[in-house]
Amino acid sequence: MKTKEFLKLFKRAEKKYGPSTKRLAAEGWDSDWKVLITTIMSAQSRDETTIPIAENLFKKYPTLGKLAKARFADVKKIFSGLNYNNTKAKHVIEAAIMLSKLTKVPDTIEELVTIPGVGRKTANLVVTECYGKDGICVDTHVHRISNVLGLVSTKTPHQTEAELMKVAPKRYWRKINRIFVLWGKDCPGRDKKKLIRRLVD
Repeated sequence: MKTKEFLKLFKRAEKKYGPSTKRLAAEGWDSDWKVLITTIMSAQSRDETTIPIAENLFKKYPTLGKLAKARFADVKKIFSGLNYNNTKAKHVIEAAIMLSKLTKVPDTIEELVTIPGVGRKTANLVVTECYGKDGICVDTHVHRISNVLGLVSTKTPHQTEAELMKVAPKRYWRKINRIFVLWGKDCPGRDKKKLIRRLVD
């Protein structure tokens, strides 16, 4: 029953938000490492805030090697508009140091979560966005909408990821984050009727 409800709601959401050209933080970069770094930066920060700050970061540090050698104070200054800029500056430099020693950005969840600042959300986004693998990236919007709609009943994003995998057919997993994020930005709050009504407004 939940799979049937998911398909009904997702197809309506995809019809409305699928054509959107709005850029999210992890999209539109020319390197996998930039996708990963920007996703670390985007935690608890709006995409509209994160993207221009990431562009400034990559303008100053166009390679992983240069970012790995960046001074904390300089990166923190660039991150001044981000929430948790202290922690994010530290994690971004540490992640760059670790990545610069590898031949490529890891393509498994298990490897990615060993990188500073990378949790399951970021790891899932990298494997789906960069490598086209099946995965469900659960951020605050995906977690909220899935629970409000009753598709899952979970306390944490990790639990939501696991439960959505049971509800959503695998061919939809990679699509969920973008569609639910655009839907969530368009309709904040926990009113189920408003969320559904927004799909037909």
